[in-house]
Amino acid sequence: MSNQLRAVTLTHVRYFKGDRLGHFLAWISLVPVFISLGGFVSHFLFRRELQGMFFALGIIISQFINDVIKTSVQQARPETCIMLEMCDSHGWPSSHSQYMFFFATYFTLLTHKKMGILFRNQMLLLGLVIWPLALLTLYSRVYLGYHTVAQVFAGAGLGVFLGGFWFWVVNSLLRGVFPVIEESLFGRWFYVKDTSHIPNSLKFEYDNARAARRHSSYKRVD
Repeated sequence: MSNQLRAVTLTHVRYFKGDRLGHFLAWISLVPVFISLGGFVSHFLFRRELQGMFFALGIIISQFINDVIKTSVQQARPETCIMLEMCDSHGWPSSHSQYMFFFATYFTLLTHKKMGILFRNQMLLLGLVIWPLALLTLYSRVYLGYHTVAQVFAGAGLGVFLGGFWFWVVNSLLRGVFPVIEESLFGRWFYVKDTSHIPNSLKFEYDNARAARRHSSYKRVD
């Protein structure tokens, strides 16, 4: 049966040959990879926002906790792990589900607190993209045979809890040190900033960019 399988080669996610839904869900299960590499890395390169950096740090901590739990509980994956060649790793809780539900929860709370850069459109983004992707990722891990239903729901529940808890930690306990980080050598060297106190940072940057165009001191010298 293994010769009927094909893989999305980026992380070797397998699906049955000819299964179009499986092929689609194989790509969906790679969404955490795309968020990490395309989202958080590009965010640091182009935005340098402390909220985004601590968001990413929270996901790293969440995935570390997931690995510790998996190693401690050592619950086997479903029997399909044989043909997927995944039986050498543990299944409870699902790290993919945990990642996506952490991401969706934290992003939702950012939107609720009006801290997101795209605040005007973020509610639409949450309803039409973020939460549907989280649910599809959860479903994909069961459909493709990598996890049981219990394992993906455990990951989702843990992701929601850790996402909410980490948001509270960052914005109730750590946000006070953001100005210190901004003024530190690291902050000044990499232009690290926090704009979460600005109601609409996108409009703020837009207005300031237009205003700077009228001042010769801000103009680029070629």
